Amino acid sequence: MTAHTAVRDEYDICIVGGGMVGASMALALAPGRASIALIEAVAPQSDDQPSYDQRGLALSLSSRRILEHLDVWDSVSLAAHPIRRVHVSRQGRFGRVQLDARMLGLDALGHVVLARCLGEALFQALRGRASVDLVCPGRVRDAASGAEGVRLEVDTGDGLRQMRCRLMVVADGTHSSVRGLLGMGTQVRDYRQTALVGIVTPVRHHQDTAYERFAPGGPLALLPMADGHCVAVVCVANAALAEWSALDDDGFLARLDVAWGRRFGGFTRAGPRRSYPLQLMRADAQRGDRVVLLGNAAHTIHPNGAQGFNLGVRDVAGLAEQLNRALREGDDPGDRRVLDAYLHARRADQGRVIGFSDLIATLYSSGWSAASLVGGAGMLLTSMVPPLRRALLLHGTGLYGRQPAWVRGAVTP
Repeated sequence: MTAHTAVRDEYDICIVGGGMVGASMALALAPGRASIALIEAVAPQSDDQPSYDQRGLALSLSSRRILEHLDVWDSVSLAAHPIRRVHVSRQGRFGRVQLDARMLGLDALGHVVLARCLGEALFQALRGRASVDLVCPGRVRDAASGAEGVRLEVDTGDGLRQMRCRLMVVADGTHSSVRGLLGMGTQVRDYRQTALVGIVTPVRHHQDTAYERFAPGGPLALLPMADGHCVAVVCVANAALAEWSALDDDGFLARLDVAWGRRFGGFTRAGPRRSYPLQLMRADAQRGDRVVLLGNAAHTIHPNGAQGFNLGVRDVAGLAEQLNRALREGDDPGDRRVLDAYLHARRADQGRVIGFSDLIATLYSSGWSAASLVGGAGMLLTSMVPPLRRALLLHGTGLYGRQPAWVRGAVTP
């Protein structure tokens, strides 16, 4: 993979955004016949790279299968920890749902890995891919698309570079600047919550279990990691954010212990914490003339259930399936029929995941009494009806409904 000194100015496909979704997309297309530019403003190894920080990601089984097809899972697995069980509860209320990988005949429902480790694996796999040029640093200052192609003006740090492509994949995040340059609108719902994320160590071992608890201020999660550590996710109402942010490590751990009902016997260590405002963002349209939005640039959802990134990775697999087929058959990758086929195939999965996430987030931000009543009934029903538990497991693993070939286990020829 070459740097921005490459002289080529015309590509089949330009991918804007070299985060986890953008890098995965480049890797999914790399074995084919297309010439690809991956445009990223910040070097992957930089401490200022927001996509590859110390966040813990819960990779679903569907994401593992896709990473296996991208030949990066062996590297990722070295730093990943399995999720064998899921435990869902409500703060101060009876009722819980417990799910186990053995219910589906699996060894694990998913894995937890640090974003930085995943990023290193993706870019290591991209090295040596002659079909992919890394344009980094690269900031798109202007973009225009039309029937004949896409024109980009890219600031490489030592001058402006004019580029053209047949298809532009926009994967530069929730606040996508390129989406704005193209005049593609969005719909945003602010949940008035912020997620505080950091690594903690509970006294009692997590037993390879992912815990999620619904509380009045917002959901909590603990994701298992190696050596007994956990990724802690605390969603707090913005009105309480200053109070939580002012806590030192001991104060944060004490507050976390109370929030979890002292289930883990306390917490002994806390790593640095980062905050992420929570909102639902959906693009008015995911496709324009020779343009397709991907990942958080297309849809950003609440972290309850840890489905956002996994949905984006399945979108990568679905788009790669359509583009690789088109390129193999000599078709134009930017043709609207190719992009519409991708969107049609992904509509049900996107709608299901986004709708469920929004329902839970809206329910628990609308009032604890209403959430407790509905949530309690739902937990009771799920715990008592095996088919509902199985459906919930398939939903969480990303295997429910129509999915790309890589998720189903078949290799796209």
